[in-house]
Amino acid sequence: MTNIISKINQLTNWFSTDFLGGPRLLKFNWVVNFQKGATAFWVLGLMFYYQNFTAQTWVYLALHGSYGFCWLLKDAVFPDPKWQVKITFGGAFVAIAAVLGPYWVIPFLLISPILGEAHTGANWTWLTVAIAMHTVGIAIMLTADAQKFFTLKQQTGLITSGMFRYIRHPNYLGEMMIYGAYAVVTWHWIPWAILAWVWIGLFLVNIIMKERSMSRYPEWADYRKRSWYLMPGIF
Repeated sequence: MTNIISKINQLTNWFSTDFLGGPRLLKFNWVVNFQKGATAFWVLGLMFYYQNFTAQTWVYLALHGSYGFCWLLKDAVFPDPKWQVKITFGGAFVAIAAVLGPYWVIPFLLISPILGEAHTGANWTWLTVAIAMHTVGIAIMLTADAQKFFTLKQQTGLITSGMFRYIRHPNYLGEMMIYGAYAVVTWHWIPWAILAWVWIGLFLVNIIMKERSMSRYPEWADYRKRSWYLMPGIF
């Protein structure tokens, strides 16, 4: 199983960095930042194009749009080294077509009439749940990434305190809560299918590879026994 995950990780890295070959002229974070930063304009454009100004669409704009700007702020203040690699134009195309682009399908499903005129998204109860989940997810993701960035500037090794005390991958948990909130607002199974593709095809593979990397530290065995992947006491 480990070898299979390694092969998948290698294939994913090749597609996202060297697909179609040629010089690596683009930084990965340029591609990601463009999609994140343009999301608010994409959602607002859909709202005006389809003249859909319901509470659900405004809430979606506020959530997904603000997350994009939070991401840009995070990348400016404490950038993740994995997004700083150079990639080919083919790699950028794959990143947009396979992951970043499908994220934009979620607001399209909510705002356009493609799911039928009767589809309006979540009710007020679930909108409240989505807003709360999104807010907590943003806090977890930003805090975990900030802790990792500034801790590793001072020391190397495992980070086993703070956000990482009880769960080993809080940044992934935060991201899942954030995008899960968008699926809740949209209130349809298709967004969950898109997220399942990303969470299983990318997040799970990355988590397994990260765990393999962390296992080289002598304190890993003890840390693994007293911590969880994403949810304390559950998983």
